[in-house]
Amino acid sequence: MQRRDILRTAGGLALAGTATAARAQAPVRWDVSIPWGPSEFHTVNAQRFAREVATVTNNAVQMTVHPGGSLGVRANETVRAVGDGVVPMAEMAGFQNVGDVPLLGIESIPFLIANYDELKIMHELVRPTWERELERRGNIVLYIVPWPMQCMYFKRPITAAGDLRGIRMRTYDRVTAEMVTRLGMVPQQLTNPDVVPALASGRVDAVMTSGTTAVAQRYWEFLKHTYITNHLWASNLMVVNRDAWQRLPAATRTQIVDLARRLEPEFWSVSKGEHDLRMNELRQNGMTVEDPAPALLTALRSATATMADDFARQNAAAAPVIQQFKQRVGRA
Repeated sequence: MQRRDILRTAGGLALAGTATAARAQAPVRWDVSIPWGPSEFHTVNAQRFAREVATVTNNAVQMTVHPGGSLGVRANETVRAVGDGVVPMAEMAGFQNVGDVPLLGIESIPFLIANYDELKIMHELVRPTWERELERRGNIVLYIVPWPMQCMYFKRPITAAGDLRGIRMRTYDRVTAEMVTRLGMVPQQLTNPDVVPALASGRVDAVMTSGTTAVAQRYWEFLKHTYITNHLWASNLMVVNRDAWQRLPAATRTQIVDLARRLEPEFWSVSKGEHDLRMNELRQNGMTVEDPAPALLTALRSATATMADDFARQNAAAAPVIQQFKQRVGRA
């Protein structure tokens, strides 16, 4: 081979190597579907996570957060959308995806979990099963963050259980539908984006949710009375498509997992601060905010007292979790 041919061949190999390296270094870009509005703290957390992922991976992984369901993924279809690769990544409320993983509804059992400390214990017990069941459906869990404590919002004052009869209440899932039915209300299962149109049209008379959503959706335009019932807990899970995840280099996956573990407690702290902040905003906008009357709270607890046992009978995996949880919190 002549010298010029050798040089030509060497140059071609060098160019090919450069092209290969460029392809190898091309960033991975993931669109992240978020059902919540841009100002809600879960969305803000997701945006922070995306920024820090870009930092720790040196821009090898770039996430673009799309709030308000703008990618067209319905909140209760997130497990399937991510598992099927419709979107590479999304955040979902566990209670809205019990049709795919029924055990995600364990937090919705009325009055089972009293506070954040107990919620943390529940997550320690149930999270491994959540993660295993979601991975079977093509979802890898990166972090889990709860909403603040739950309230009920009404048009008129509610002082006794009899005042609830016939009220059309927004619910999350089968468990909360059973709860409001036992209380004499009429369940209306709605995802977050559907609540305000339902209030405006008169389809619902009352809503259960956290103060975060109540403020974001300006409930004072439709409802006047807030009761801090703390009747259930609800958490969001940030998930990524399993195949997309496994295509990342192992070192990159480790960087993202380590970041998620570091940020998750900080995101919980944000959640803890949300309740008082949003209750004050509701008051400032003319809503009353108070604890339910003792007789009403007693009636709520009495009507739902058997629901933990019912849930355990219907979900075999839940029985040992609930038993261990009650032992850990001293209510066995």
